[in-house]
Amino acid sequence: MSGIFSTWMFSCRGTAKMASVSEQSKGTNPAGNTMHAEHFTGLAQSETDESGRVQPIRVGVIDDDPMICQAMSLILTDYSQGRLAVAFTSADGEACVRQATEQQPDVVLMDIAMPGVDGIEATRRLRALPHAPHVLILTSLSPSGTVERAIEAGAEGFVSKTDAPDEIIRRIIGVTEGTPQFNTASQRQLIDELSRTRSRMRRDDARALLDSLPEREREAVMLAAEGYTNAEIASRMFISERTTKAHLSSAADRLNMGRVQMARLVERADLPARL
Repeated sequence: MSGIFSTWMFSCRGTAKMASVSEQSKGTNPAGNTMHAEHFTGLAQSETDESGRVQPIRVGVIDDDPMICQAMSLILTDYSQGRLAVAFTSADGEACVRQATEQQPDVVLMDIAMPGVDGIEATRRLRALPHAPHVLILTSLSPSGTVERAIEAGAEGFVSKTDAPDEIIRRIIGVTEGTPQFNTASQRQLIDELSRTRSRMRRDDARALLDSLPEREREAVMLAAEGYTNAEIASRMFISERTTKAHLSSAADRLNMGRVQMARLVERADLPARL
């Protein structure tokens, strides 16, 4: 990752020099301030101050690696054509909340893995501020559960550290317009996490239904689901076959299910193997 950002940093420094030359020529070249404007076609205009001048979107960059903070600052400054300005950078979550309270940025790019207060908790604290900034999670890795936890904390999207500069800038501008910004990787992980969550919910619901049965009825249902006949269940439970049928019939009435449906219920419950 540091290699990628080193490349970007050198590129950004070169762009900064070009931008400086362009700024010096604005007096004789009215079009000088529109270079690469096509990259931002269709994006909403930034707010203006009382004098009518366009105000840049103010961004905070949070990462425990100072090199990444520096690289991102250069990218946002040099590639945005004045649309963005870096309000502050920070190397930890607790400090970023203090700085955001003072600086009131419009958007914060938030790393996840940081010592002390991590990016998820810092996001939650930022979103609770009176002037809460938009938060985009800045990450190169997506540990299991990251997307779901980040959304619950108030994040409105993800930006990869390997995204092209124009893509990062588009996502920052887009989130200020109220559009959630999820790249392909974060969308895929969210779908996977929702699928796993649904599976866990179905498992927990199935277990709750089985737990609602009296102990002996539940035992009979479990054995039936394993494929034992009524006679075999009776032998294992030391009861008569008639009592076995009564247990299974009562359980079926309570659950409003047939024998096959009860077997599928046991399968969804995914209970530990019986000893």
